[in-house]
This record gives sequence, C-alpha cells and structure tokens, in this order.
Amino acid sequence: VHRLVTYIFHYEDLISLICGAIIIWYFAGSFEKNVGTVKHCFFTIVFAVLSALLYLLLEPVVSRVAEVEDAKGFMPVAFAMLGVSTTRSRMKRTLFFGVRVPVVLVPWFLLFIAWVIPHSSLLSNICGLLVGEAYGLGYCFCLDLPESVDRVFPFSLLKRIPGLKYIPGSSAERRASESS
Repeated sequence: VHRLVTYIFHYEDLISLICGAIIIWYFAGSFEKNVGTVKHCFFTIVFAVLSALLYLLLEPVVSRVAEVEDAKGFMPVAFAMLGVSTTRSRMKRTLFFGVRVPVVLVPWFLLFIAWVIPHSSLLSNICGLLVGEAYGLGYCFCLDLPESVDRVFPFSLLKRIPGLKYIPGSSAERRASESS
C-alpha cells in the first residue's frame, strides 16, 4: 500500500531526477500559490494515490496492446496539478510555443513532450492528467478542504518552521500576504 505514494520519489537516473525537479519547481510551485501550502501537501498525496489507483486499473488492459513503463517520479502528480489549473483557469487561450491554443489543450501537448523524458511512463502521466481534470471539473468535490484547515493543529505548525515559505490556504490571507 505504501507504494501508492512512494513511487513519486523513485527515479531511474540523474536526467529523470533533474526533469522531475524542474517539473516540481514549475508546476507544483504555481499550484501551491493557488491553493496554499497545506492543501498542496494534501493534494500531492491524494493525486499520487488516485493516479496510482487509476494506473493499476488501466495497466492490465493497456499492457495487452503496448509496452507499459512502470509508474515512477513526480510527473503524474504534476500533470494532475496542471490539469486542475487549466480546467479552472479563467483564460480561454494562451501562447504555446508561439501559437495561440485553448488553455485546456496545453497539458495534452505537454504530455507528448513528457513522452521523450527518459523512464517516463506515458500511462501514469495520462492517469495523473485525468485525475487532475476530473477534480478540476468538480467530479471529486468530496476532496475539497475548508479554507480554515490551516488553523488545525498539525498544519498550524507549518507557519512556524524557519526557512519554509508558507502560503496560507484562505484566498483573503493569500491576497493580504501578496500585497505586503
């Protein structure tokens, strides 16, 4: 059962580790700015588990047709976060390599780019993207945490850890901290 979460910390080589670090820095950082530190930690675990469960459900079927790489690395969770961000975005179109495309198609284009990253599992990335888009479209509303979750005991300690950049979960507190 522990492998439903720990696969996101497993990398085959230095190149995939560097690609994973870049993806974490870029996509997970922007997701954390939108939802707050506590919700980001919660959704990292939830997206990892849901992506792994969907992967385990689809892997026997897909492996009959094509060779399937094992799920490893943070990329499925990053695609889930990207899926949430693009489905909930107010922007309709964006520039993608100099071409204006609908925002909801950007993760699918990035999926093809991620396909060339060594030891990257296309199926697990698709599973992560599907989980993120399902949550972004509101199909997993039961996973929503209240904005006051930051004030609950173990999470309230995150504010006091030196060196940790804490982003509040409530949108009003985030706006106040950004303006100061």
